[in-house]
Amino acid sequence: MAEFLTDLLAWFGDNWSGSTGYITRTWEHLWVSGWAVLAAMGVAMPLASWLGHARRGGILAISVVNVGRALPSFGIVALSLPVTIRIARNVPFIDSGLGFLPTFVALFALALPPIFTNTYTGVRNVSPEAVEAARGMGFRGTGILWKVELPLASPVILAGIRTSSVQVVATATLGALVAYGGLGRYIIDGFALRDNVTIFAGALLVAALSVLTEVAFSIAERWLVPRPLRNVGTQQRPEAAASVAR
Repeated sequence: MAEFLTDLLAWFGDNWSGSTGYITRTWEHLWVSGWAVLAAMGVAMPLASWLGHARRGGILAISVVNVGRALPSFGIVALSLPVTIRIARNVPFIDSGLGFLPTFVALFALALPPIFTNTYTGVRNVSPEAVEAARGMGFRGTGILWKVELPLASPVILAGIRTSSVQVVATATLGALVAYGGLGRYIIDGFALRDNVTIFAGALLVAALSVLTEVAFSIAERWLVPRPLRNVGTQQRPEAAASVAR
């Protein structure tokens, strides 16, 4: 064990820089993970917010989106590979369908369900009394959604984004199977070379990055959630809605 730990410390000292160093690999890992989460937010949040506000069609929409949870991420990578290769043949600025594209598709499918479900649930479950209080203040339609329902639902929505981000960061290692970089490269290459130190180092980096993502989003939630709601659930009192609306 002492020898293994010595070799592990030496690995971290020798592999921090360069195109294959763990600083570069961490950036690649965060790059594809960040784009996948941002794309999922752009698709899921507007639709889920509208459905939650209108209180219609949500169960069907959530059932369709949750298909992404039933499909394994590796299966999505394999299924998307022929599609991304065909896209690369027809789009001049894409070099190949390997690497970023299939990894992005799989992570996007993984990120979508938690964000959609939490956004819909958070907006849908805002207290009717809070909505009526907003109407009494003169808000109508999208004004209620933007000024009352979304702020009141923000703790639930941000929790969904946090869950999605941690899952995506932990799963982005699959990109190494389709010629992408990232921290998964160390795990795949380590297995190929039967190098236990490299495998363990890669797994340790992925675990640490996942924990840091969780911590970062937990801190962000404390700053982004409106102060009147930090100790209040989604079933808000009318006076909380009035405070947020102001």
